[in-house]
Amino acid sequence: MSVSIQGAFPARRMRRMRKHDFSRRLMAENQISVNDLIYPMFVLMGKNRRETVESMPGIERLSIDLMLQEAEYLAKLGVPAIALFPVVSQDFKSVCAGEAYNPEGLVQRAVRLLKEHVPEMGVITDVALDPFTIHGQDGIIDEDGYVINDVTTEILIKQALSHAEAGADVVAPSDMMDGRIGAIREALEEAGFIHTQIMAYSAKYASNYYGPFRDAVGSSGNLKGGDKKTYQMDPANSDEALHEVAMDINEGADMVMVKPGMPYLDVVRRVKTELKVPTFAYQVSGEYAMHMAAIQNGWLKERETVLESLMCFKRAGADGILTYFAKSVAEWLAEEAAARQADAASTSGEQ
Repeated sequence: MSVSIQGAFPARRMRRMRKHDFSRRLMAENQISVNDLIYPMFVLMGKNRRETVESMPGIERLSIDLMLQEAEYLAKLGVPAIALFPVVSQDFKSVCAGEAYNPEGLVQRAVRLLKEHVPEMGVITDVALDPFTIHGQDGIIDEDGYVINDVTTEILIKQALSHAEAGADVVAPSDMMDGRIGAIREALEEAGFIHTQIMAYSAKYASNYYGPFRDAVGSSGNLKGGDKKTYQMDPANSDEALHEVAMDINEGADMVMVKPGMPYLDVVRRVKTELKVPTFAYQVSGEYAMHMAAIQNGWLKERETVLESLMCFKRAGADGILTYFAKSVAEWLAEEAAARQADAASTSGEQ
Protein backbone atom coordinates (compact mmCIF):
# COMPACT_ATOMS: atom_id res chain seq x y z
CA MET A 1 0.00 0.00 0.00
CA SER A 2 1.38 3.40 -0.99
CA VAL A 3 1.06 6.39 1.33
CA SER A 4 0.41 9.85 -0.03
CA ILE A 5 2.24 12.75 1.67
CA GLN A 6 0.01 15.79 1.82
CA GLY A 7 2.51 18.37 3.06
CA ALA A 8 2.72 21.55 1.01
CA PHE A 9 5.08 24.50 0.72
CA PRO A 10 6.32 26.14 2.93
CA ALA A 11 5.80 23.45 5.57
CA ARG A 12 7.60 21.10 3.23
CA ARG A 13 10.62 22.64 1.48
CA MET A 14 12.22 19.90 -0.60
CA ARG A 15 15.44 21.90 -0.99
CA ARG A 16 15.96 22.01 2.78
CA MET A 17 17.54 18.54 2.79
CA ARG A 18 19.68 19.41 -0.23
CA LYS A 19 21.35 22.47 1.31
CA HIS A 20 24.18 20.74 3.19
CA ASP A 21 26.62 18.04 2.16
CA PHE A 22 25.98 16.01 5.33
CA SER A 23 22.21 15.81 4.77
CA ARG A 24 22.59 15.02 1.09
CA ARG A 25 24.87 12.13 2.09
CA LEU A 26 22.49 10.92 4.80
CA MET A 27 19.48 10.71 2.50
CA ALA A 28 21.25 9.29 -0.56
CA GLU A 29 19.18 6.32 -1.71
CA ASN A 30 22.02 4.64 -3.61
CA GLN A 31 25.78 4.57 -3.40
CA ILE A 32 28.57 3.31 -5.64
CA SER A 33 31.23 1.14 -4.06
CA VAL A 34 34.06 -0.96 -5.42
CA ASN A 35 31.85 -3.99 -4.72
CA ASP A 36 29.62 -2.95 -7.63
CA LEU A 37 32.37 -3.22 -10.25
CA ILE A 38 33.32 -5.88 -12.77
CA TYR A 39 36.17 -5.04 -15.15
CA PRO A 40 36.03 -6.46 -18.69
CA MET A 41 39.48 -7.35 -20.04
CA PHE A 42 40.63 -8.27 -23.56
CA VAL A 43 43.23 -11.05 -23.55
CA LEU A 44 45.74 -11.43 -26.38
CA MET A 45 47.74 -14.39 -27.59
CA GLY A 46 51.51 -14.23 -27.12
CA LYS A 47 53.71 -12.77 -24.39
CA ASN A 48 54.54 -9.23 -23.27
CA ARG A 49 52.07 -7.84 -25.79
CA ARG A 50 49.99 -4.73 -25.36
CA GLU A 51 47.72 -3.25 -28.03
CA THR A 52 45.56 -0.15 -27.84
CA VAL A 53 41.93 -0.31 -28.88
CA GLU A 54 41.58 2.74 -31.09
CA SER A 55 37.82 3.08 -30.62
CA MET A 56 38.11 2.72 -26.82
CA PRO A 57 40.63 5.29 -25.52
CA GLY A 58 42.50 4.01 -22.48
CA ILE A 59 41.57 0.35 -23.04
CA GLU A 60 44.16 -2.20 -24.14
CA ARG A 61 44.38 -5.79 -25.27
CA LEU A 62 46.88 -7.56 -23.01
CA SER A 63 48.75 -10.84 -23.24
CA ILE A 64 48.26 -13.18 -20.29
CA ASP A 65 51.44 -12.13 -18.45
CA LEU A 66 50.47 -8.46 -18.54
CA MET A 67 46.85 -9.30 -17.74
CA LEU A 68 48.02 -11.03 -14.55
CA GLN A 69 49.80 -7.85 -13.46
CA GLU A 70 46.66 -5.84 -14.11
CA ALA A 71 44.54 -8.36 -12.19
CA GLU A 72 46.86 -8.13 -9.18
CA TYR A 73 46.52 -4.35 -9.20
CA LEU A 74 42.72 -4.57 -9.48
CA ALA A 75 42.59 -7.02 -6.59
CA LYS A 76 44.54 -4.57 -4.41
CA LEU A 77 41.97 -1.91 -5.28
CA GLY A 78 39.23 -4.28 -4.12
CA VAL A 79 37.59 -4.97 -7.49
CA PRO A 80 35.77 -8.28 -6.90
CA ALA A 81 35.75 -9.73 -10.41
CA ILE A 82 37.01 -9.43 -13.98
CA ALA A 83 35.37 -10.67 -17.17
CA LEU A 84 37.65 -12.15 -19.83
CA PHE A 85 37.19 -11.72 -23.57
CA PRO A 86 39.64 -13.44 -25.93
CA VAL A 87 41.34 -11.95 -28.96
CA VAL A 88 42.53 -14.81 -31.17
CA SER A 89 44.25 -14.60 -34.52
CA GLN A 90 42.51 -15.58 -37.74
CA ASP A 91 44.45 -18.86 -37.84
CA PHE A 92 42.51 -20.04 -34.78
CA LYS A 93 39.06 -19.25 -36.18
CA SER A 94 36.96 -21.85 -37.99
CA VAL A 95 33.46 -22.69 -39.14
CA CYS A 96 32.89 -24.98 -36.14
CA ALA A 97 34.70 -22.82 -33.52
CA GLY A 98 36.71 -25.75 -32.19
CA GLU A 99 39.23 -23.46 -30.50
CA ALA A 100 36.48 -22.26 -28.15
CA TYR A 101 36.74 -25.43 -26.08
CA ASN A 102 40.43 -26.21 -26.50
CA PRO A 103 41.68 -27.05 -22.96
CA GLU A 104 44.94 -25.27 -23.84
CA GLY A 105 43.18 -22.34 -25.45
CA LEU A 106 43.77 -18.69 -24.63
CA VAL A 107 40.92 -18.28 -22.14
CA GLN A 108 41.53 -21.62 -20.47
CA ARG A 109 45.22 -20.83 -19.89
CA ALA A 110 44.37 -17.33 -18.69
CA VAL A 111 41.87 -18.68 -16.15
CA ARG A 112 44.27 -21.25 -14.74
CA LEU A 113 47.00 -18.66 -14.26
CA LEU A 114 44.60 -16.14 -12.77
CA LYS A 115 43.36 -18.61 -10.16
CA GLU A 116 46.95 -19.55 -9.41
CA HIS A 117 48.36 -16.04 -9.04
CA VAL A 118 45.31 -13.97 -7.98
CA PRO A 119 43.02 -16.54 -6.32
CA GLU A 120 40.89 -13.92 -4.58
CA MET A 121 39.81 -12.40 -7.90
CA GLY A 122 36.50 -13.65 -9.26
CA VAL A 123 36.91 -14.81 -12.86
CA ILE A 124 34.00 -14.55 -15.31
CA THR A 125 34.36 -16.09 -18.75
CA ASP A 126 32.40 -15.31 -21.89
CA VAL A 127 30.64 -18.36 -23.31
CA ALA A 128 30.05 -17.50 -26.96
CA LEU A 129 31.55 -18.51 -30.27
CA ASP A 130 31.92 -15.21 -32.14
CA PRO A 131 35.64 -14.75 -31.30
CA PHE A 132 36.29 -18.19 -32.78
CA THR A 133 34.12 -18.29 -35.93
CA ILE A 134 35.32 -17.15 -39.33
CA HIS A 135 31.98 -15.42 -39.94
CA GLY A 136 31.76 -13.56 -36.61
CA GLN A 137 28.40 -14.97 -35.62
CA ASP A 138 27.82 -16.40 -32.13
CA GLY A 139 27.13 -19.90 -33.40
CA ILE A 140 27.22 -22.43 -36.18
CA ILE A 141 25.45 -21.27 -39.34
CA ASP A 142 23.57 -23.08 -42.09
CA GLU A 143 23.87 -22.46 -45.83
CA ASP A 144 21.62 -19.40 -45.50
CA GLY A 145 23.70 -17.87 -42.71
CA TYR A 146 21.14 -18.65 -40.01
CA VAL A 147 22.60 -19.62 -36.63
CA ILE A 148 21.56 -23.19 -35.79
CA ASN A 149 20.37 -23.21 -32.19
CA ASP A 150 20.83 -26.76 -30.93
CA VAL A 151 24.10 -27.49 -32.73
CA THR A 152 25.51 -24.27 -31.32
CA THR A 153 24.36 -25.21 -27.83
CA GLU A 154 26.31 -28.48 -27.96
CA ILE A 155 29.51 -26.52 -28.60
CA LEU A 156 28.66 -23.96 -25.92
CA ILE A 157 28.39 -26.83 -23.42
CA LYS A 158 31.90 -27.95 -24.32
CA GLN A 159 33.17 -24.39 -24.03
CA ALA A 160 31.54 -23.83 -20.62
CA LEU A 161 32.91 -27.14 -19.30
CA SER A 162 36.42 -26.27 -20.47
CA HIS A 163 36.18 -22.95 -18.61
CA ALA A 164 34.92 -24.63 -15.45
CA GLU A 165 37.68 -27.22 -15.62
CA ALA A 166 40.23 -24.40 -15.89
CA GLY A 167 38.82 -22.86 -12.71
CA ALA A 168 36.38 -20.17 -13.87
CA ASP A 169 34.16 -18.99 -11.03
CA VAL A 170 31.39 -17.81 -13.35
CA VAL A 171 30.55 -18.85 -16.91
CA ALA A 172 28.57 -16.21 -18.76
CA PRO A 173 26.71 -17.42 -21.87
CA SER A 174 26.24 -14.32 -24.02
CA ASP A 175 25.07 -16.09 -27.18
CA MET A 176 21.26 -15.90 -26.71
CA MET A 177 20.58 -19.46 -27.90
CA ASP A 178 17.32 -20.95 -26.61
CA GLY A 179 17.75 -23.57 -23.91
CA ARG A 180 21.49 -23.21 -23.49
CA ILE A 181 21.35 -22.29 -19.79
CA GLY A 182 19.55 -25.50 -18.87
CA ALA A 183 21.89 -27.56 -21.01
CA ILE A 184 25.01 -25.95 -19.53
CA ARG A 185 23.70 -26.26 -15.97
CA GLU A 186 22.96 -29.95 -16.47
CA ALA A 187 26.42 -30.56 -17.93
CA LEU A 188 28.12 -28.70 -15.08
CA GLU A 189 26.19 -30.70 -12.49
CA GLU A 190 26.98 -34.02 -14.17
CA ALA A 191 30.68 -33.11 -14.32
CA GLY A 192 30.76 -32.20 -10.63
CA PHE A 193 31.05 -28.42 -11.09
CA ILE A 194 28.15 -27.78 -8.75
CA HIS A 195 29.56 -24.48 -7.48
CA THR A 196 30.27 -22.92 -10.87
CA GLN A 197 27.97 -19.93 -11.23
CA ILE A 198 26.11 -19.01 -14.41
CA MET A 199 25.63 -15.36 -15.34
CA ALA A 200 23.14 -15.50 -18.18
CA TYR A 201 23.10 -12.71 -20.73
CA SER A 202 19.33 -13.06 -20.72
CA ALA A 203 18.35 -9.70 -22.19
CA LYS A 204 21.05 -9.05 -24.75
CA TYR A 205 19.78 -6.70 -27.41
CA ALA A 206 20.72 -6.49 -31.09
CA SER A 207 22.35 -3.14 -30.47
CA ASN A 208 24.51 -0.74 -32.43
CA TYR A 209 26.46 0.06 -29.26
CA TYR A 210 28.70 -3.02 -29.61
CA GLY A 211 30.88 -1.70 -32.44
CA PRO A 212 34.06 -0.90 -30.46
CA PHE A 213 33.88 -4.26 -28.65
CA ARG A 214 33.76 -6.11 -31.96
CA ASP A 215 36.78 -4.12 -33.06
CA ALA A 216 38.56 -5.06 -29.84
CA VAL A 217 38.01 -8.82 -30.17
CA GLY A 218 38.44 -8.85 -33.94
CA SER A 219 35.01 -10.12 -34.91
CA SER A 220 33.74 -7.06 -36.80
CA GLY A 221 35.86 -7.86 -39.87
CA ASN A 222 34.51 -11.42 -39.93
CA LEU A 223 30.93 -10.24 -39.49
CA LYS A 224 31.29 -8.14 -42.67
CA GLY A 225 28.38 -5.83 -41.94
CA GLY A 226 26.05 -8.61 -40.87
CA ASP A 227 23.80 -8.43 -37.84
CA LYS A 228 22.59 -10.71 -35.05
CA LYS A 229 18.90 -9.88 -35.10
CA THR A 230 17.77 -13.50 -35.43
CA TYR A 231 18.99 -14.34 -31.92
CA GLN A 232 19.66 -11.10 -30.01
CA MET A 233 16.62 -9.17 -28.80
CA ASP A 234 14.69 -6.43 -30.59
CA PRO A 235 15.37 -3.04 -28.92
CA ALA A 236 11.62 -2.35 -29.18
CA ASN A 237 10.73 -5.04 -26.61
CA SER A 238 10.84 -5.28 -22.83
CA ASP A 239 8.09 -7.85 -22.06
CA GLU A 240 10.14 -10.32 -24.08
CA ALA A 241 13.12 -9.61 -21.85
CA LEU A 242 11.13 -10.65 -18.79
CA HIS A 243 10.29 -13.96 -20.46
CA GLU A 244 13.94 -14.54 -21.35
CA VAL A 245 15.09 -13.80 -17.80
CA ALA A 246 12.42 -16.01 -16.23
CA MET A 247 13.33 -18.91 -18.52
CA ASP A 248 17.05 -18.61 -17.76
CA ILE A 249 16.47 -18.50 -14.00
CA ASN A 250 14.20 -21.53 -14.24
CA GLU A 251 16.90 -23.35 -16.23
CA GLY A 252 19.55 -22.75 -13.58
CA ALA A 253 21.08 -19.29 -14.02
CA ASP A 254 22.32 -17.75 -10.77
CA MET A 255 22.22 -14.18 -12.07
CA VAL A 256 21.16 -12.39 -15.22
CA MET A 257 22.55 -9.68 -17.44
CA VAL A 258 20.95 -6.80 -19.32
CA LYS A 259 23.05 -5.52 -22.21
CA PRO A 260 23.59 -2.69 -23.24
CA GLY A 261 23.24 -0.65 -20.07
CA MET A 262 22.16 2.99 -19.97
CA PRO A 263 19.84 2.87 -23.02
CA TYR A 264 18.11 -0.13 -21.38
CA LEU A 265 17.82 0.94 -17.74
CA ASP A 266 14.04 0.50 -17.96
CA VAL A 267 14.70 -3.20 -18.58
CA VAL A 268 17.07 -3.37 -15.61
CA ARG A 269 14.35 -1.83 -13.44
CA ARG A 270 11.68 -4.22 -14.68
CA VAL A 271 13.86 -7.29 -14.16
CA LYS A 272 14.83 -6.28 -10.64
CA THR A 273 11.37 -5.09 -9.59
CA GLU A 274 9.24 -7.79 -11.17
CA LEU A 275 11.47 -10.86 -10.85
CA LYS A 276 13.70 -9.87 -7.90
CA VAL A 277 16.73 -11.84 -9.09
CA PRO A 278 20.44 -10.91 -9.00
CA THR A 279 20.59 -8.42 -11.86
CA PHE A 280 23.70 -7.13 -13.64
CA ALA A 281 24.12 -4.65 -16.46
CA TYR A 282 26.87 -4.03 -18.97
CA GLN A 283 27.99 -0.49 -19.75
CA VAL A 284 29.10 -1.56 -23.18
CA SER A 285 31.90 -0.40 -25.45
CA GLY A 286 29.79 2.11 -27.35
CA GLU A 287 28.69 3.75 -24.12
CA TYR A 288 32.31 3.92 -22.98
CA ALA A 289 33.45 5.34 -26.33
CA MET A 290 30.80 8.06 -26.31
CA HIS A 291 31.70 9.12 -22.78
CA MET A 292 35.42 9.17 -23.57
CA ALA A 293 34.93 11.16 -26.78
CA ALA A 294 33.05 13.87 -24.90
CA ILE A 295 35.51 13.79 -21.99
CA GLN A 296 38.56 14.08 -24.23
CA ASN A 297 36.96 16.99 -26.09
CA GLY A 298 36.38 18.79 -22.81
CA TRP A 299 32.61 18.63 -23.20
CA LEU A 300 32.05 16.56 -20.04
CA LYS A 301 33.85 16.26 -16.71
CA GLU A 302 35.37 12.80 -16.42
CA ARG A 303 35.02 11.71 -12.80
CA GLU A 304 31.68 13.39 -12.15
CA THR A 305 30.09 12.12 -15.36
CA VAL A 306 31.34 8.55 -15.03
CA LEU A 307 30.22 8.27 -11.42
CA GLU A 308 26.82 9.73 -12.33
CA SER A 309 26.42 7.19 -15.11
CA LEU A 310 27.14 4.30 -12.74
CA MET A 311 24.78 5.72 -10.11
CA CYS A 312 22.05 5.52 -12.74
CA PHE A 313 22.65 1.78 -12.97
CA LYS A 314 22.35 1.42 -9.20
CA ARG A 315 19.19 3.55 -9.08
CA ALA A 316 17.64 1.35 -11.76
CA GLY A 317 18.30 -1.72 -9.61
CA ALA A 318 21.54 -3.22 -10.92
CA ASP A 319 23.39 -5.29 -8.32
CA GLY A 320 26.64 -4.96 -10.25
CA ILE A 321 27.98 -3.29 -13.37
CA LEU A 322 30.40 -4.48 -16.03
CA THR A 323 32.17 -1.29 -17.06
CA TYR A 324 35.42 -0.33 -18.74
CA PHE A 325 35.59 2.49 -16.20
CA ALA A 326 35.91 0.00 -13.32
CA LYS A 327 39.62 0.50 -12.76
CA SER A 328 39.38 4.29 -12.79
CA VAL A 329 36.37 4.26 -10.49
CA ALA A 330 38.13 1.91 -8.05
CA GLU A 331 41.12 4.28 -8.03
CA TRP A 332 38.88 7.29 -7.39
CA LEU A 333 37.08 5.52 -4.54
CA ALA A 334 40.43 4.54 -3.01
CA GLU A 335 41.60 8.16 -3.25
CA GLU A 336 38.43 9.38 -1.54
CA ALA A 337 38.81 6.82 1.24
CA ALA A 338 42.44 7.81 1.78
CA ALA A 339 41.48 11.49 1.91
CA ARG A 340 38.81 10.78 4.53
CA GLN A 341 41.31 8.83 6.62
CA ALA A 342 43.82 11.67 6.36
CA ASP A 343 41.19 14.21 7.45
CA ALA A 344 40.19 12.01 10.38
CA ALA A 345 43.80 11.58 11.45
CA SER A 346 44.41 15.30 11.20
CA THR A 347 41.35 16.09 13.29
CA SER A 348 42.30 13.49 15.87
CA GLY A 349 45.83 14.90 16.07
CA GLU A 350 44.54 18.41 16.67
CA GLN A 351 42.55 17.20 19.66
